[in-house]
Amino acid sequence: MTEEQLLNKYPSLARVERREAGSFRQVKSFVLRGQKLKDYQIRAVEEHLDDYAVFYRNGLISSQEIFGNSNPMVIEIGFGMGEATVQIAKDNPGINYLAIEVFLYGFTKVLSRIDQEGLKNLKIMRFDATEVLEDMIADNSVRGFHIFFPDPWPKKRHHNRRLIQTPFAQLLASKLEKGGYIYCVTDWREYAEEMLEVLSGCGLKNPYNGFAPAIEWRPSTGFERKGLEAQREILEVYTVKE
Repeated sequence: MTEEQLLNKYPSLARVERREAGSFRQVKSFVLRGQKLKDYQIRAVEEHLDDYAVFYRNGLISSQEIFGNSNPMVIEIGFGMGEATVQIAKDNPGINYLAIEVFLYGFTKVLSRIDQEGLKNLKIMRFDATEVLEDMIADNSVRGFHIFFPDPWPKKRHHNRRLIQTPFAQLLASKLEKGGYIYCVTDWREYAEEMLEVLSGCGLKNPYNGFAPAIEWRPSTGFERKGLEAQREILEVYTVKE
């Protein structure tokens, strides 16, 4: 089955944003790229989509509704291949994780891993994160946000596509509960410095007064290893809502 056939069979996966195709959007931080799915990924969709996926709707959701308990919820934005996503969920069964990714290859890979690991505290979405936060997540309800190695859009003319900009950072901050955190990691220093400035400008406290030390519970990712191979430093930004 091709990706096109899969999306035709499961239309709930086909649309990743609420706006109509071709309509104006001020900032778009992702560009969809197709990649041939393996048989196990297609099988994961056929067998487990309704078990582990959350679908977009224009209405608030809660940790209780999604996971059946009142444990705190952490949201990851752009989980890629999901290495860190799955490991963090395994290591912290008392926290609920909602992970959002638009790229179908990574989404289906993690869907399979959730089933293999028997994780009850990890659910995934294939939709634009901005619209999910705006329409589905209540203010002051999220324990933390993880944003690991977002696309740095390194060319200057593309900087306006970066995810961490003031409007999005303000949206994140509004969803955090008191004491909640935003944890970002990148291997592009110029982007990291921009993150520090933007997040500090949203009224969030930086307990490190600059870049954070490596936080031991965050596993390494493929993007991180590529950055290190290219001799780029890994920079961590951790801010808290007081």
